[in-house]
Amino acid sequence: MAVAVKLLASPAVRVGLSISVATGLYGISFGALSVTSGLDFWQTMALSLLLFSGGSQFAFIGVVGGGGSGIAAMSAATLLGMRNGIYGMQLNALLHPTGWRKYVAAQVTIDESTATSTGQTDPAEQLRGFWAAGIGIYVLWNLFTAVGALAGSGLGDPKQWGLDGAAVAAFLALLWPRLKGREPIAIAVVCAVATVAAVPFVPAGVPILVAAVVAAVMGWFSHGRSDEGLEPDVDPYREHQHQHQHRGADHHQGGHRQHGADDGHQRGEGGTPGAGT
Repeated sequence: MAVAVKLLASPAVRVGLSISVATGLYGISFGALSVTSGLDFWQTMALSLLLFSGGSQFAFIGVVGGGGSGIAAMSAATLLGMRNGIYGMQLNALLHPTGWRKYVAAQVTIDESTATSTGQTDPAEQLRGFWAAGIGIYVLWNLFTAVGALAGSGLGDPKQWGLDGAAVAAFLALLWPRLKGREPIAIAVVCAVATVAAVPFVPAGVPILVAAVVAAVMGWFSHGRSDEGLEPDVDPYREHQHQHQHRGADHHQGGHRQHGADDGHQRGEGGTPGAGT
């Protein structure tokens, strides 16, 4: 009991748990869209349990729902999931997991667990934040995926409800707000045009791979600013930093007022220069 109270007192754990609830609830959408895209309940659960990467999962069902092959769907999902490998290298150097924890940590290394961990400066808090967000999201994401899949099974043909393109729309809703800067937006628009242009000439699922190649070529030769690109999925400490800066500004202003008061007090005691002569 005392250990649980101590963990809940940790700022990183509280942030991780709050993100877990918000992200986990979105699993309902994935579960429902997955079964309406043609996957059954157990296939949907296998994606969430094994792949466990929201963007990659939505890309997978988007390709499958559009009639693409399994290879095309996995290729699209892999391209989007490569960033988790980069996160893994960063977190391995930061947290130093050992033994079986390495394998569990690899599975729950996602945008949210990475952001929660790296947002802390204390090594113990970094560790707590990573595990709280990673395990919390894994449990709730899979739980709500099951809820969504069961609900989606009763919808019947997705075209009757206008849901046949919902997976693609959901993925775009995840992607677009994260773009910052004119060049990344321009690349995204060009890739969209290339995808639409390729649709009549290549099998289903291949256009998204064409877009990935176009993006890679443009990114390789681009000369955009280093601060442009994709924002992280979450910045759990943005509000905390804002409040800290606000308190710091208040403290700074208060210091100036106190310093002025001290100066006035000293002048009142000692008088103006030359007054005693």
